[in-house]
Amino acid sequence: MAFSELISIRPLCATDPALLENLLTVFGAAFGDADTYNSQHPSRDYLERLLASPYFIALVALEQGIVIGGLAAYELQKFEQERSEIYIYDLAVAATHRRMGIATALINELQKMAVSRNAYALFVQADIEDAPAIALYSKLGRREEVLHFDIAVPQNSPTDS
Repeated sequence: MAFSELISIRPLCATDPALLENLLTVFGAAFGDADTYNSQHPSRDYLERLLASPYFIALVALEQGIVIGGLAAYELQKFEQERSEIYIYDLAVAATHRRMGIATALINELQKMAVSRNAYALFVQADIEDAPAIALYSKLGRREEVLHFDIAVPQNSPTDS
């Protein structure tokens, strides 16, 4: 299938928390993790602040006003030079709209935004078993073999002071 003229890609702004909530639903379904993405949505105020922040980027793919895909990314300001990198945190397209070029269009739009933000690189991680994601990212960029580590943050309990 080809990318349809009925599909548009656009960035979200502070007035779009409902679209970001819809994107969370798409992410939950695409990643098979509805609990993480849909059980405790942030407040509308939180989403408005996040969407207004200079470091968070959300793009959605819309078909007749319905969110069918999107990405969430973070701009990381560098300290060694006056430039930044953009990390694609999540990217997904609804199962009914895959293999139409939507994910590529989302990344292409992010590349355009990166230029205006003086970013020198976009980067993304993919799970080793996620062959479609690896194929997409391999087509668009250079693959690096790295290790990823999650380091726990101690949680404060109500009795900690």
